[in-house]
Amino acid sequence: MDSAALGSFVTSVAQLEALYGERAPASLVKVSDHVTAHYSAMIEASPFVALATSGPEGLDCSPRGDVKGFVRVHDPRTLLIPDRRGNNRIDSLQNIVRDPRVGLLFLIPGLGQTLRVNGLGRVCVDPALLESFAVDGKPPRSVVVVAVQEIYFQCARAIVRSQLWNPDSHVSAEDLPTPGEILAAMTQGEVGGPAYDAQWPERAKASLW
Repeated sequence: MDSAALGSFVTSVAQLEALYGERAPASLVKVSDHVTAHYSAMIEASPFVALATSGPEGLDCSPRGDVKGFVRVHDPRTLLIPDRRGNNRIDSLQNIVRDPRVGLLFLIPGLGQTLRVNGLGRVCVDPALLESFAVDGKPPRSVVVVAVQEIYFQCARAIVRSQLWNPDSHVSAEDLPTPGEILAAMTQGEVGGPAYDAQWPERAKASLW
């Protein structure tokens, strides 16, 4: 459907404020400019964070996952995120070195509340810091150092509505296209296919760190 046929659009902050009304007091007082003890506990319990960045080519939001607590609270105003092995697209890192603004969304399995952080990022390659994040003798290529500007929890409504942690709502992988099928369709069979899917588990196991 053509977006022009969708109807009225909101085009000003004043319209939004009139539409949604007063902000709930709790939504404002929960915001901190540093990592409190409670927020630190949530970060230490999280094995997953989405990292949002912005650059000249546009926006990017990418997943970061590891053992719980992999994002380190260096001090109340600084977070450290190891950049583990991946596909070397480095979209997020390219953005950060040109525009330091970052947004983080932490998920904690089984918990409805999420944790949001906004701040400024830098890409650090200090050897001692990299080595402190080594797993099985393999350090990350870099560490994203985030200067926290604001941090706050998000209420559980989105998780409750989505039933994200409910096993009964989980989607079977058999109902969706595989990475190999997607790649094959995008490249007319030059990349991907059944062999790609069959080889991925061993390939991933050998390159997690």
